Amino acid sequence: MKHFPKRLRPLLTIPLAAAVLMISGARGADPDPQPGLQLLAEGFAAPIAAASLDDGSGRLLVADQAGVVHLLDREGHRVETPFLDLRDRLVKLNPGMDERGITGLALHPKFKANHRFYVAYNTAKRPGAPADWDNTQRVSEFRVSEQDAAVVVPASERVILEIDKPDWNHNSGRIAFGPEGYLYVTEGDGGAPNDVGSRGHAPEGNGQNLDTLLGKILRIDVDGTGPGTAYGIPRDNPYADGKKGRPEIYAYGLRNPWGISFDRGGSHDLIVTDVGQERWEEINVIVKGGNYGWRMREGHDGFDPKNPKTSPTNAPAVGADGRPFIDPVFVYPTFRGLKGDPQSFGVSITGGHVYRGRALPQLVGKYVFADWSRNMGFGDGILLVATRPAAGGTPGKWTVEPLSLKDHPDGRVKAFIWALAEDGAGELYVLTNGANLVSGTRGKIHRLAPM
Repeated sequence: MKHFPKRLRPLLTIPLAAAVLMISGARGADPDPQPGLQLLAEGFAAPIAAASLDDGSGRLLVADQAGVVHLLDREGHRVETPFLDLRDRLVKLNPGMDERGITGLALHPKFKANHRFYVAYNTAKRPGAPADWDNTQRVSEFRVSEQDAAVVVPASERVILEIDKPDWNHNSGRIAFGPEGYLYVTEGDGGAPNDVGSRGHAPEGNGQNLDTLLGKILRIDVDGTGPGTAYGIPRDNPYADGKKGRPEIYAYGLRNPWGISFDRGGSHDLIVTDVGQERWEEINVIVKGGNYGWRMREGHDGFDPKNPKTSPTNAPAVGADGRPFIDPVFVYPTFRGLKGDPQSFGVSITGGHVYRGRALPQLVGKYVFADWSRNMGFGDGILLVATRPAAGGTPGKWTVEPLSLKDHPDGRVKAFIWALAEDGAGELYVLTNGANLVSGTRGKIHRLAPM
């Protein structure tokens, strides 16, 4: 029951409707509840993704980048036995910072009927991978028991997609199902600064090279198969015939996408955040066949890999196919390059979700996201909220401000913000890590809730 101040308790002795009128007349309607971070669970290494189990129980799957998927009950208690343990299948992770491991988790849209879910993770190089490359990324399908959705069927892994990676960084590997039922996969440009390097980088950069899956948004049909593949190609993919580019490609020109989500309301926008090189972090609304510029552009500016901190004055505005690059809907300067700018929120953007829950009505329709930290050595992440332009406003230009939280009015949470997640009701979760490591027990899951 709501706790009323002492001066209002006499109103509880009169009819409720009359009390509401008297309160409203005296001070106006109650303000929107202030959001805060409610600790749900802790003791993880580096929680990177979460999803509702989608069986009506309120249980939550949490993917730890270190190689384990855990199951939490409605109250946040962790089941002792791992839901899925992939540690013996991972490539050996760095003792310090690493972008490999488990990177994505998604339940099939028809999970209740077919019991299938998908995990992206990095394993040792497959046979045939270039000898001097680093690892192979897998997207694999698993199944749960028909009798108990909390039990994974042993040996149910079916490898859907494998992509060889030249380096450990710019790994990306986020996955999400679109409203049409296809699986979307984000891929970084392969590592190394500026999308340049003799190991695994095309002369024009992987972001602009349509013959590689690196630096792209992919779209595949996990319910179909193709010649030599465990997946089908949607017929309306931009290069579905394979003549001008890889058929899996949906959009391109990305550096290191660190977040992908579909708005479950409105026009179901596909929103991807892209981590910048030296100057800009960006939010992109992805459209089919779109070229988002990397490495010819960073943010709204041109990019010169030989002089990455200065935008060239003669930067191209179109790609090799003559079509204009698509602008981000919002950019902010990275703290590495422009520390004095008031919107230098941090050093690495962390993607989020358009809020469609019920607990925080003032956030409905807004995109809640984060920056990982202002500092690489200690956690200083910030939660942010983006508002899309109203009808009749400047098209495509979003506005962003820190998300004021109870106990954190400036949005800063004194931890690395590893990821955000959404449950089946549209409520949001903030996944943090107390260290810049994929090990230890300093990872936490918070629910964004009224406080």
